[in-house]
Amino acid sequence: MPILEINKNQFLYIMPTISTTYKGDLRCESTHIKSGNVLLTDAPTDNNGKGEAFSPTDTLAAALGTCMVTIMGIKARDLSVSIDGTAIDVTKIMEQNPRRVGEVVIEINVANSTLDDKQKQLLESAALNCPVAKSVHPNLIQTVRFNYP
Repeated sequence: MPILEINKNQFLYIMPTISTTYKGDLRCESTHIKSGNVLLTDAPTDNNGKGEAFSPTDTLAAALGTCMVTIMGIKARDLSVSIDGTAIDVTKIMEQNPRRVGEVVIEINVANSTLDDKQKQLLESAALNCPVAKSVHPNLIQTVRFNYP
């Protein structure tokens, strides 16, 4: 277990969040330590892989989209409104030289037809300021569209 010294004679024990094993043939298995849930990744077909699971860059795109809608859910709960059934579509656009995710397009289809303009603004602001959106490199283009019924 890693130990981080905070200051003289004070220590913080830090537990890993995720444990990953390279399984061979460009596949990894990551286990979420607290829940035991498992995520498999494969290299994509356009980068020597089989594409039989999420690619590592797919997980980045999924993390951004799910973070946005999760933070919207927290804000919706604070506002005493429901966004249950809200669906997101995420499109990852790769660049070459260097190979990286250049843009993530996120369509958020909000499942509540009774939201007023203020509630919509608060939900949108929450999504755009989610932790993942604020953690990725600033060169990553984040195109986000909010659609309401």
